[in-house]
This record gives sequence, structure tokens and C-alpha cells, in this order.
Amino acid sequence: MRIAIFGTGGVGGYFGARLAQAGEDVTFVARGEHLQALRKSGLRVDSINGDFLVQPVKAASEPSEIGPVDLVIVGVKAWQVSGAARAMKPLVGPVTTVLPLQNGVDAPSQLSAELGNESVIGGLCKIVSFIVGPGHIRHAGFEPLVVVGELDNRRSERVQKIHEMFTKAGVKVTIAADIQVALWTKFLFISAFSGVGALTGEAAGKVRSSPETRALLMRAMEEVYALAHVRRISLPEDSVEKALASVDALPDDATSSMQRDIADGRPSELESQTGAVVRLAGESGVAVPTHESIYGVLQQLEMKARQV
Repeated sequence: MRIAIFGTGGVGGYFGARLAQAGEDVTFVARGEHLQALRKSGLRVDSINGDFLVQPVKAASEPSEIGPVDLVIVGVKAWQVSGAARAMKPLVGPVTTVLPLQNGVDAPSQLSAELGNESVIGGLCKIVSFIVGPGHIRHAGFEPLVVVGELDNRRSERVQKIHEMFTKAGVKVTIAADIQVALWTKFLFISAFSGVGALTGEAAGKVRSSPETRALLMRAMEEVYALAHVRRISLPEDSVEKALASVDALPDDATSSMQRDIADGRPSELESQTGAVVRLAGESGVAVPTHESIYGVLQQLEMKARQV
């Protein structure tokens, strides 16, 4: 399968490297020092499952250098998806599948708006990974998981092929029975964990061990659970319990990418996570006071990072 990784960060870099290691024809879209390092030294991955190096690496600065592929894996930050959808058009031909792995629930519709419904499937991943430096990715937490599914939940040949491809690469992958339930299950976890972590400036160990912050985390999760049901997303009754268990399973020093970006004064996924909860709750007439409070504080930092 001919694959393009659009966004060679912690997510795209890790999964692209695993696929390339397994012999798939992978080209990474990157720029600047990251691109130079990929071309010169390959892609180094430090992983809790064992370090490895992919070399040589196929990399390009522009999608037009690559042309249409079989699969585009979208690894950019959630706030970059709309722009990425426009930029990746040279990669998308009549039989191309576009697989988003972003946090949040907006990426499939944003991609479909630019590329057409027939090109886009649903997807998400579970991993703690990030760029250490040019050409260098670190996988620091969670057993990597990819979840895929057609947006109408039918069992298609292309989804089955993607499942087989990740399985061959040694990556755990599942085909969702209901992709919206899968997306919202992660949304419940990540929006609460990111928001509380960014608000407090604390990593998972302290967030979950303090009674006050654990209660805040639980309230945030419960708000997303209530919102999902009003929007007719049938999350299981134990969704909050399982999300808390996922937080408990994280390394003590684990943080979300949104939290790290806010702490470093960079633009973050605030609008796609906490902001999306507030926006969707407003559309649905659901009260989400915990998320509104977190958003109100963090929005000031976001505006500063974006120099608004």
C-alpha cells in the first residue's frame, strides 16, 4: 500500500515509522530541520516497546512531490486539520482513503468538507508520543492502538485492508462497531484530562491522586458523557469509570499534547477539545460548567500564544 503521512509529529511519526519498518511504501510530509534529519539520518523512535530506526526514509516537503496515494494518514494537530485538508489535495485521487487520527470529534467532517465524503473514514489512536528533536520521536505511554471505521459503520474492503496493514506492522488495531461511539469515548477521556492537566499544570500522577483534582476530572468526564447522550451518541454506562481507569494507567509524568503546548506558550488544541465541548453543549442545550470554567481560563493563554 502506498501511504503518505501528513503531519510527522508524535502520532504520524510513530505509526508511519511502524508501517515503514514493516515494509510498507511510506512517504513522510515534513519541513525544515525535521525534513532534513529524516533525509540524512532516518527516523529514530524511542519506544517503551523497544527502540528502532527507520533508514532510509522517503520524505517530501510538499504533497505535490508525492502525488496520489492509496492512504493518507493525517497526523497534524486538530486545529490544523482544515488547512491540512486543503494542502493534501495533491495526495488524494479517486481511490485514496484519508484516515484522521486527531483528538476530538471534528476531523472527519472537516476533511470531508474539502475532500468529499467518499474519501474520508473515521479514526483515532491511543498513544503518548511526541517529537524529541528533528527526526526523533519518543513513545512514552500506552500500548499503541488505532481504531478505524467507515463513517456509516459499514464493513468495507478498504477498512479491512487498513486493519490488515496495521496488524502486519505489529500495531494493535480494531474496526469500530460504531465509529462515533469510539470517537466520543476518546473525546470524553482526552478533553477532561487535557483540560484539567493544562489548568493545574500537573501531570497524571498528581491529578489523579489529589481528591480535588480527581473530582474535577470526574465532573468534566460526566459532562461529556451527558452531552454525548443528548447528541444521540450511545456511550456505554461505564464510560466515565473506564476513562478514569485509563488515567490511572498512565505514567506518573504523563501529560497531554494540549497541556504541553499551553505550558510552552504554543497554539494548542484547546478549541478542538475543551472549546468543542462548550460549543457542542451550547448547540445542544446542555450545561457544562466545568468545561466552561476551564475554557474561560485557558482561552486567555491560547489567545496570547496566537497573538490575538
